[in-house]
Amino acid sequence: MNLKNAQIAVDNWIKEHGVRYFNELTNMAQLTEEVGEVARIIARRYGEQSEKESDKAKDLGEELADVVFVVLCLANQTGIDLQAAFDKKMEAKTKRDHDRHQNNPKLKS
Repeated sequence: MNLKNAQIAVDNWIKEHGVRYFNELTNMAQLTEEVGEVARIIARRYGEQSEKESDKAKDLGEELADVVFVVLCLANQTGIDLQAAFDKKMEAKTKRDHDRHQNNPKLKS
């Protein structure tokens, strides 16, 4: 599924199962909360913090999907075509960063 179709799917879900979109500030707070959950898993599973027994069952993919869902909600309610914005960003990053990363000695093994 591309981002455009994902935006449509989220909008359809809101219309079928929700009452309406939460306002932008509420969704921003939700996004922060979801990113925090991703950070907690990463810090404990891949970082130096120890993972609590209660955190071991948490699904990183599910938490990342929560982040994507809220980002899609924010894009929908602010009129952003996320597919177009993403494509534009990828083009800009490709032009700007290709040589920089290829020539970065810190990235060579």
